[in-house]
Amino acid sequence: MKAKNIYVRDINVGEKIGDYFLATEKILAFSQKGAPYLSLRLQDKTGEVDGKVWDNARDWEKVFQKGDIIRIQARAVNYRNNLQLSISEVEKTDDAEIDLGDYLPSAKRDAEEMFGELLAFVEGITSPHLKALLNSFFRDEAIVVRFKRAPAAKGFHHVYIGGLLEHTLSVTRLLDLACRHYSGIDRDLLITGGILHDIGKIYELSYGRIADYSDEGRLIGHVIIGVEMVNARISALEDFPPQLAMELRHILLSHHGDLEFGSPKRPKTVEALIVHYIDDMDAKVNAFQEFINASSNDESDWTPFHRLLERFIYKG
Repeated sequence: MKAKNIYVRDINVGEKIGDYFLATEKILAFSQKGAPYLSLRLQDKTGEVDGKVWDNARDWEKVFQKGDIIRIQARAVNYRNNLQLSISEVEKTDDAEIDLGDYLPSAKRDAEEMFGELLAFVEGITSPHLKALLNSFFRDEAIVVRFKRAPAAKGFHHVYIGGLLEHTLSVTRLLDLACRHYSGIDRDLLITGGILHDIGKIYELSYGRIADYSDEGRLIGHVIIGVEMVNARISALEDFPPQLAMELRHILLSHHGDLEFGSPKRPKTVEALIVHYIDDMDAKVNAFQEFINASSNDESDWTPFHRLLERFIYKG
């Protein structure tokens, strides 16, 4: 077993690097003068870093594929206030020689512990219909295995093994607090909607080594996939109230808030509105925190520009 010597979070500008990384992106590009170069995104369990192969790019491109574990020889440089690896050599590595766990970011908390906490919320549901629905999902081992492992997104928030479970539990805990703060809320409906709002992501995303969209994810998307999953489970339950089913489906259909963000419907019930805003807040807080943690420039109180959030973030 080949041990990993240095992790992304520990790399400093000026250091020579000879170590293993997961290649999550590989693009053959061309400079303004027409010279080919390789643009890479390299990952381990502590984060990601950009890499560039400037010399003999066409030859090195043939050595490995996206998703391979590679050993590189490189120097860490500062490019526009971001850490970048200038790579001189690349070697593909046999998976049997490495511990894959060194290269896949994962949730900080134990998956079994988080799942147990989520099941406690399921047990607290008083509606027999909603509890039966939730149990039909979380007593299905095939679904549970995928749910515990899936990331919550491809590139914005909770992008790591167990991210979907972590996000779902966080949203559910916040919804529980909201129930105590606001009067007139259907707690069972709210909590169930929160637990199931992203259930379609277990099929929207593929998540072996690299989080990416499945064919179903690109063609249909997790919102509709989730509603179809809920519909199928409800149809197998006896005497599930049609009104309750409709309001639950509305939560899933509207949880992205606006049509421009992929939501087929805007929230039109109080429960749907609360799920939308808490889901959005939890995703963005995680995105802020992960980006701050990944910012390697300790000389600045600001992160680099976040393209999706369209802003610099103050680290404080």
